[in-house]
Amino acid sequence: EATAALLAKQKGAIQTLGDNAYPDGSPEAFACFDASWGRFKARIHPSLGDHEYELGNADAYFAYFGAAAGDTQKGYYSYDVGSWHVVVTNPNCDHVPGGCGAGSPQETWLRDDLAAHPVQCTIGVVGSPRFSSGSVHGPQTAILDLWKALYVAGADVVVAGDDHHYERFAPQNADGMS
Repeated sequence: EATAALLAKQKGAIQTLGDNAYPDGSPEAFACFDASWGRFKARIHPSLGDHEYELGNADAYFAYFGAAAGDTQKGYYSYDVGSWHVVVTNPNCDHVPGGCGAGSPQETWLRDDLAAHPVQCTIGVVGSPRFSSGSVHGPQTAILDLWKALYVAGADVVVAGDDHHYERFAPQNADGMS
């Protein structure tokens, strides 16, 4: 409710970073999400987290967000807002056909999408953190090739959620080097 109160004072797009509906991404959990954030649904660009797949699939997520969530078999998509191009990936590699590795359909799509949008302002949304000092999930390696694609394309900002705390890093490559 506190976050919804802040959002009510702001205009523009809202990007989620996954784990939208606790604890399990069920229809009941999305009803709770809707009670708080539903009034902003038209402004929300969602992204998948591991909790959306807690029941084995992300059906409730795709049913709730509809076309805004992208292809139900993929869960990744891109959009433009102002002068920014935003690429939203699906870090749940076990649930994405072909996974997240080099040459996978998602990684290939990401590289192609970034090449087709060579804008100066690019945001990558990767729901799981490549780097984290957190103890809930810690650094994730399964999404390494998605990070590499974003780095090679010169993405300006990459945001992630999932580890239950805030961290901000200086510019670095996919291996964590400046």
